[in-house]
Formats: sequence, C-alpha cells, structure tokens
Amino acid sequence: MYEITSSLQAYLEEQRVKDGVMYVYCPHTTAGITINENADPDVVKDMLMRLDEVYPWEHPKYRHAEGNSASHLKASTVGSSQVILIQNGELLLGTWQGIYFCEFDGPRTRKYHVKILSNHN
Repeated sequence: MYEITSSLQAYLEEQRVKDGVMYVYCPHTTAGITINENADPDVVKDMLMRLDEVYPWEHPKYRHAEGNSASHLKASTVGSSQVILIQNGELLLGTWQGIYFCEFDGPRTRKYHVKILSNHN
C-alpha cells in the first residue's frame, strides 16, 4: 500500500481548484484505491495481514490459471476507486485519513487516473 495523498494534493494545487470533487481510479484488476488511517503505519500492516489471512496466496480450490486469485479478491474487496471532496483547495479528509494505492500482485507497472470536477474555477 503506497500513500498517495500528498501527490494528489499537489496535483490539486497545480489545477488551482478550490471546490469540487476528485475521482481517483485504478484500471487494474489486481490493484485498488482505498482511504484509511495514515498516522500509524501498523494500520496498513494489520490490513495487509488480514487480507492475506482472508485471501491466502495459495488455496487448493483456486482455479485461475495465472495463479493470482488472491490478488483479484483483495482488489475487489478494496475497490478500484475513491471519491474525495475538495473544499477551499484541500482534499476533505479526516484528521487521520490518507489515500492509498494498493498493489496486490507485483511489483508491476501500474497507474491510477485522477479526474477533478470543479464547482467553479
């Protein structure tokens, strides 16, 4: 899980948008976007630990030939996108919240897309 909050905020500042909505979307079936606590790194460790327990890398009933069924399951659980409100030029996040790009099968060359809809420029 890679925290991308600061890069998204920097992009927002470049765009000079004061109020609106930011959409962050991941076009990969084994990666996703989530919002969660960014103050304590153990939260990320705990999340990844539990995802590994719920979706182990190997399972005798997995049938996907590529061998990465766990990554697909984790990405579907996390989700492929997030919507963040923009208020006064800032991402409207809670005190402890950060935005994460989650890569469950890799490292691979990945990307995410950002779209900002502004109430006014």
